[in-house]
Amino acid sequence: MVIPASVDSLLRKQNIDFSVEELAATDTVPPDMLRSILLQDGSNKLHVVLAPDSLLDLSAVCQITGWQLRAMTAADMHRFCQQHQFQSLPALPASLGLPTLVDRNVLERETVALSSGDRTRVLRMSGEQFKQSLNGAMIGDFAINIEGLRHGKFDHIDDLADISRAISNFTQLRMRQRLEETLEIPPLPDTAQRIIKLRVDPYADMRALTTIVELDPPLAAQVVSWAASPYYAAPGKIKSVHDAIVRVLGFDLVLNLALGLALGKSLSLPKDAPKGYSPYWQQAVYAATAVEALVGCIPANKRPVVGQVYLTGLLHNFGLLLLAEVFPPHFSSYCRLQEANPTLSYSVIERFLLGVTRDQMASWLMRLWSIPEEVCDGLRYQNEANYDGPNHAYANLMFIAMRLLRRHGIGNAPLEAIPNEMYERLHLTPEQAMQAIQNVVDASDEIKSIASSLAA
Repeated sequence: MVIPASVDSLLRKQNIDFSVEELAATDTVPPDMLRSILLQDGSNKLHVVLAPDSLLDLSAVCQITGWQLRAMTAADMHRFCQQHQFQSLPALPASLGLPTLVDRNVLERETVALSSGDRTRVLRMSGEQFKQSLNGAMIGDFAINIEGLRHGKFDHIDDLADISRAISNFTQLRMRQRLEETLEIPPLPDTAQRIIKLRVDPYADMRALTTIVELDPPLAAQVVSWAASPYYAAPGKIKSVHDAIVRVLGFDLVLNLALGLALGKSLSLPKDAPKGYSPYWQQAVYAATAVEALVGCIPANKRPVVGQVYLTGLLHNFGLLLLAEVFPPHFSSYCRLQEANPTLSYSVIERFLLGVTRDQMASWLMRLWSIPEEVCDGLRYQNEANYDGPNHAYANLMFIAMRLLRRHGIGNAPLEAIPNEMYERLHLTPEQAMQAIQNVVDASDEIKSIASSLAA
């Protein structure tokens, strides 16, 4: 089987024994394949190799090298690979002609799998043969095993303690206020307060919802714009909130849409963000649309409440805004870590850096704001593959939607397998789910148009 000529030539010159494994699909990655990352500091570039079950500690690499490194952008990486005639970045230290830093833990492996530079083929060799291939590479301790960071507890009761602990850790860094003062979270927006009261009112009707939305002109414009989107293909013009409710979206969806937009606008978008991921509102609209599409595939008598699933999708990344609000001195560090560890769940990185995740914080705040338990649990456990507790359908739908969207380059979920048990719990098949997400991706132009109006 053919691998890039430069890699093949290098291995043979070094008398390295290796085998080549062909992948069944280009979007699959062997779970034992070493990670290969390019970092840069101005004109300085560094090739980093570490184990797949590790988090790259960027600050440790900077200490080792003395450079202020950050992950190379996707566009620069693409140009680099094209220049060297690679489809993907090889993990072979000498293959790039750059200084290489290899994590010490890699050298303890009996066998290794590594990218060949061809997306469809993986190199396999013994650990001893890999050591022989190092050819002057630096060895260092800069990776953190993620096993203890991967899974959270299936009980939100302790979330406030985790948040408090994370905040108190930063009091040593001149953050001396009490928890409530440190958080500095703005109060629940007036519009959101009115909608929350409306949703528990047994006499609530369309007129009451229309009045609440129309009292907030920017929100009213967004609801009308949403309903008028080509995605819904409504006949005729949508001229009012009343039209949006009656002719297109329906009472429940508009109620949850308006609540999600009001809450999402309560915090400012951070000026910094991890590069290479979908913008906040674009990701929110994709997520809401995707979970709505998945619910439509579930038998009617097994479906969760569509509007609340939709709200969970809109708010699924609200915790990112909270991280930027609560930990401003450290948010930039978080962004650089996310860029340097693009295959890992953001939850792993947040537990490592802060000791608390955005999902814990978002769920905690939503409970304070009296958002429905279904939505709070959906946010809290959306990245837990084995969660089957209360309101698991909301969390499981988010898990599936975001991982299938990521396969299309949308969102920030890790590229990881979806357990069959999760599909079974939802009375959904993988084929139905993939087709539903494909339909959403096919409507990308319309979804991006909606998102752009929200980001304005």
